[in-house]
Amino acid sequence: MVSLRTNVQTMTNALAAIIVGALMTYGTMEAQTVNWISAEPPSPRDGVGMAYDTASSSTVLFSGSNSVADTWVWKGGWFQLSPATSPSPRNSAAMAYDGAAGNIVLFGGLSSTGVILGDTWTWNGTTWTQQFPAVSPPARTLMAFAYDGATKTVVLFGGGSEPGGAGALGDTWTWDGVATTWTQQSPATSPPARSGCAAAYDATNNGLVLFGGQNGSTAYGDTWIWNGATWTQQSPASAPSARSQAGMAYDAVLSAVVLFGGAVGALWEDSANDTWVWNGTSWRQIHPATVPPNRYNFGMAYEPAFKAVLMFGGFSSGPARNDTWLLALAP
Repeated sequence: MVSLRTNVQTMTNALAAIIVGALMTYGTMEAQTVNWISAEPPSPRDGVGMAYDTASSSTVLFSGSNSVADTWVWKGGWFQLSPATSPSPRNSAAMAYDGAAGNIVLFGGLSSTGVILGDTWTWNGTTWTQQFPAVSPPARTLMAFAYDGATKTVVLFGGGSEPGGAGALGDTWTWDGVATTWTQQSPATSPPARSGCAAAYDATNNGLVLFGGQNGSTAYGDTWIWNGATWTQQSPASAPSARSQAGMAYDAVLSAVVLFGGAVGALWEDSANDTWVWNGTSWRQIHPATVPPNRYNFGMAYEPAFKAVLMFGGFSSGPARNDTWLLALAP
C-alpha cells in the first residue's frame, strides 16, 4: 500500500538529531555555542528548478516565480545557501543532475523581466558557474529535461520560445557535462512540438520517458521513449489524461517513474492531483491515502535518503504554494 506523508515529522526528527548531536558534542565545552537551526521553507512560488544532487546528497532548488535568485537545499528540511555566484532570477528553467560530470546543470527559463533565457549553468555543491559552450539550444522555457543514464547525457526536448510556453518547439538536444558541450540531435521520429512536457529516466527499463505537454489549445496525453538516438511513441493500455506541466521522477523503491498533477487539457486554470506510475509498458493510477492539493509547474525529485519522491510548490487556480510533500511507502 502506498501512502503520502508530509515532511513535518521527518523534518522534526532530522532537526532533533542535529540538536542532540550538537549537545552531545559541546555539552561540556562552555566556550562553544549551541545554535538553533532555521528550516523555514522557501517562499510560495511555482516554476522552480529542482534536482537531487548526488554529490552533496541533497535536493537543490533554485528561484521560481518569486523573482529572487535564491538557492535552497533539502536535507530533512529546507536551508537557504549563499553561493558566491548565481544565475539571474527566473521561473520554469530546467534542472537535472548530470551523473557523468557529477554536478547539476541548469538551462533557460523566463526572466523576472519577461525575457526568455538560453544560458547554461552548473552547480558544484557550493556555487553556480556559467558555462559558455560554442553551440547552445535556442532560448526557451517549460522544456522537458532529464539525465539519460544510458548515454550519460542530459536530454532536452521542446519548450516554449515565448512567455507562458507559447511558440512551442520540437527539437532534441543533449548536454555532455564532461565536455561541456550541447549537441542537437536528429532523431528519425520525434514528438510533435510542445512545451510543458515532463520527462524522467526509467532506470529499471533503461529509457527516458516523456509525457504530455501543450501546443496552443492542444494538450497531449502521449508517452514517448528516448533510446539515445530516436523517440518512439508508446501505446499504453492506460494513461493519465492529457495535461502539461506535470511532475515526474523515478522512484527507486517503487522501481517506476511517478507522475503527479499538471494542468489538465488546455485550461491553465485547472489542475490535477492524481498519481500515476509507469512500469515500462503502461501507466497505472495509484490512490494514496493522503493526497496533496492539485497543482502544476512544481518541483519534483527523488530523495534516496528518505526513499521518497519530494515535491515542492507549484500553482493552481489559487496563489502559488510553498508546501513540501514526500511520497513514500508507509513504514
